[in-house]
Amino acid sequence: MKIAIVTDVLGEANNGTSLAAYNLINYLKEKGHDVKVVCPDKLKSGMDGYYILPQYNLGILNRYVKKNGVVIAKRDMDVISKACEGVDVIHSILPFSVGRAAVKYAKEHNIPITSGFHAQAENATAHVFMMNVKLANRLTYNNLWKHYYKYVDAIHFPTQFICDLVQKYGIKSKHPYVISNGVQTNLFYPKRNKKPFLLSDKFVIIMSGRLSKEKNQMALLKAVKKSKYENKIQIILAGDGPRKSKLVKWGAKNLSNPPIVRRFKHEELADVLRMADLYVHTSIIEIEAISCLEALACGLVPVISNSPRSATSKFSLDKNSSYNYKNIKDLTRKIEYWYEHPKERSDASKMYSEFAKQFDFAKCMEKMEKMLLDISKFHKEKVNG
Repeated sequence: MKIAIVTDVLGEANNGTSLAAYNLINYLKEKGHDVKVVCPDKLKSGMDGYYILPQYNLGILNRYVKKNGVVIAKRDMDVISKACEGVDVIHSILPFSVGRAAVKYAKEHNIPITSGFHAQAENATAHVFMMNVKLANRLTYNNLWKHYYKYVDAIHFPTQFICDLVQKYGIKSKHPYVISNGVQTNLFYPKRNKKPFLLSDKFVIIMSGRLSKEKNQMALLKAVKKSKYENKIQIILAGDGPRKSKLVKWGAKNLSNPPIVRRFKHEELADVLRMADLYVHTSIIEIEAISCLEALACGLVPVISNSPRSATSKFSLDKNSSYNYKNIKDLTRKIEYWYEHPKERSDASKMYSEFAKQFDFAKCMEKMEKMLLDISKFHKEKVNG
């Protein structure tokens, strides 16, 4: 099958959206499909099957966007037309300028189009300091429906949480597919790694993911600061992003053991997860935290924010693995519980690694492939009467 993957954002594989795009592209190619990719990543220029869009010049915002490790595409109908001509189906990753241009092309040329739902309204409104303004978020969802999602043939929702949430804002699909973006269980699997000498006497807590306001990593730092075991705890923040400098400075000033803050390659991250003692996930806005699922797959017990705007809260299987996202002291109590109960932590480790198996990457990608095949088939049947 000939498939076009269109994405407004692509760059380093340091965020969920880019990882989801790369994983789908690579899987479909391995299955023998003819995949054409429309994206703004100049590093892909000249690579077979890649069609490169110009990048937006955002002026003073360029530096901020670069901190997030992404580049944003500017629509170019000539590039989009060249890539999408003659394909059986188009899959658009995001509902922004290029995604909307892809929808326009698909409708004009009678090509079925599917789309992912990878961004909550708050992911956009957070950048203009309106993350908690209900009207701003509602208007954002209304815009996404009116100018984009109402025209796509099927929507891929990474979690049931986001599928249910957006229906409250009028975003409904005739063909909704709830499919996890998946965990590479051949890489992330339960096994204990020996700690390096400098960490041998420390209780290591890790959180992985983009360092941003909605991920709320500062809550973890403040919770550890309040702990009676503060000098025994070493935090690792595995990621990068616009809040990195603030987190590093605060940790260096307030904690006995300043946090280790750096981005790891996937293989390195798996090894670090298997060395850690506890995984904490503080996000308050999230569609699906693959980073959390990767930790669970490695056998780490989590402590997860119970934010009603985060799908990750559904991954908590134990009362001591969930904390009140508005209460730093509650997070401190849960961290101290797992510090003081190593046997319970070992038992819970098995439970969480088993739970993570349902998110196996290969199974999830098979479902994504089936979605594309289904929509292509439905479209052909509709055309042929």
